[in-house]
Amino acid sequence: MFTVGIITISDKGAAGLREDGSGRLLHELVASFPAKVGAYEIIPDEKEAIRKALLAFADDVKVDLILTTGGTGISPRDLTPGVTADVIDTLIPGIGEIMRVEGYRLNPRAVISRGIAGLRGQTLIVNFPGSTRAVRENFEILFPVLPHAIEKMQGLGGDCG
Repeated sequence: MFTVGIITISDKGAAGLREDGSGRLLHELVASFPAKVGAYEIIPDEKEAIRKALLAFADDVKVDLILTTGGTGISPRDLTPGVTADVIDTLIPGIGEIMRVEGYRLNPRAVISRGIAGLRGQTLIVNFPGSTRAVRENFEILFPVLPHAIEKMQGLGGDCG
């Protein structure tokens, strides 16, 4: 069993002007893992808010996995990947790459998502897009990988081959 933190990054969501469909969906999808949600927050698209939430979930709450949703596009307010890059110790490029490649097969616009993944200490951080459709599609892409990645991060699990 591992713990998951979910961070929804949305100006309108943080202001109470939009329901958090993508965060709620991540809660439901996490239930398919041997996992529980240990932390959840909706924050605005602001560098310091994103940084503070990522650091709190990784360093203080010490969740095994942080799933962010929102802020991965190319608009001026899409700050999530840049802030994530600033707080991780190790980039795991294959996760973002496969999300874009496989996502492209379902929706060509997936290639403009800039979501990344990496490790901060003993926490894996993965950026998901903000739409519920993209969250579902990307979760299905990563479902076979994430539990194994967490086991390897923790020094558990067998060979990768």
